[in-house]
Amino acid sequence: MPAIADPRLFLETLFTSAVAAADPALVIAANLPERPKGRTVVVGAGKGAAQMAQAFERHWDGPLSGVVVTRYGYAAPCQRIEVLEASHPLPDESGLQASRRLLVEVSGLSEDDLVVALVCGGGSALLPSPPPGLSLEDEVAVNRALLASGAPISAMNAVRKHVSMIKGGRLAAAAYPAKVVSLIVSDIPGDDPALVASGPTLPDASTRADALKIIERYGLQLPEKVLAWLANPAADAPSPSDPRFAANEVRLIASASVSLEAAAAKAREAGIEAIILSDAIEGEARDVGSVHAAIAREVAGRGRPFAKPVVVLSGGETTVTMRGEGKGGRNSEFLLSLALGIDGARGVSALAADTDGIDGSEDNAGAFADGTTIARLAAQRLDAATFLQRNDSWSAFDALGDIFKPGPTGTNVNDFRAILVQ
Repeated sequence: MPAIADPRLFLETLFTSAVAAADPALVIAANLPERPKGRTVVVGAGKGAAQMAQAFERHWDGPLSGVVVTRYGYAAPCQRIEVLEASHPLPDESGLQASRRLLVEVSGLSEDDLVVALVCGGGSALLPSPPPGLSLEDEVAVNRALLASGAPISAMNAVRKHVSMIKGGRLAAAAYPAKVVSLIVSDIPGDDPALVASGPTLPDASTRADALKIIERYGLQLPEKVLAWLANPAADAPSPSDPRFAANEVRLIASASVSLEAAAAKAREAGIEAIILSDAIEGEARDVGSVHAAIAREVAGRGRPFAKPVVVLSGGETTVTMRGEGKGGRNSEFLLSLALGIDGARGVSALAADTDGIDGSEDNAGAFADGTTIARLAAQRLDAATFLQRNDSWSAFDALGDIFKPGPTGTNVNDFRAILVQ
């Protein structure tokens, strides 16, 4: 079997293949809806929304107008669709104005009109729309508490959709009686489209009672006004059985599963067997890292459960319960935990990165690690376990020059993890 002379280049190539499989320019063209008798209005939100809008414009052969919102620095030039930028992961005033623009854009339409919703990960933070009596600061407080809680994304979005006037299907309800076709790039483990960006155009079955249980389970400290709102029947989001959604369509156009298959195919082209553990792994990033490390050591030392050489792939969305004040993200925290677990192992290299190009709040997608990572930190008198305890994985990998910075990718199918064992 061939040896990989440059493991990092190989792993980066797999990441690039995974991202390319979710490229809006490819997946949008294959999922265009039928032209309506009336107007075509495009709305959207997410870290890849501008690239989705650009691709839709390029392939749509009729008139259209619209507006989408993306993260600062993620815009792409469009001719007929206005691209707005706002803050992520915490909402800001620009996001509040963007939410209002989207709601205005879909108002006053008829049953002959078509609304195309371009939705991908990141849309929850980019579309703040606090209910009556609540402020933007209240919604920021909700997001801050959720991000630090360690709750899975499905739980986070069950809370978010009940503290909003645009999420949980409310944007589509505002467009009624126009038909809404949602084109969705999933960053949700299990690919439930109603959970992507907290489902602005899709209702789901979660209730405000569920939201209150989640708040209690994770000990979320939220403003009293938020808790009072959730106790009010007005907080109920539309039900999936609501007749306003009956004529709408939902198309899942890209997902982690497809992207991991693309990465596996790329590895096999290089003569390396690829194993996909799962595209829907959740849990504490450091715990998931420890489990992946145990698998890598078993393969490296005993040739089981997979024969060498092999690349082990996984996706999903892990979480980080904040215990310290460090810098990082779920992928770099996963990787630092994995590095501790593979310390001294020969022939093991790994990359963990977010497919949208940003892991956490810094400008990196993730980082690289191998069996020498911990020793190289120790050579600089740096203790990896202390970095992990402080949730400061970014600083650890930055000290080694092992940060991975591909820049914004224009799509988002969540975590990408690849471990090469030679």
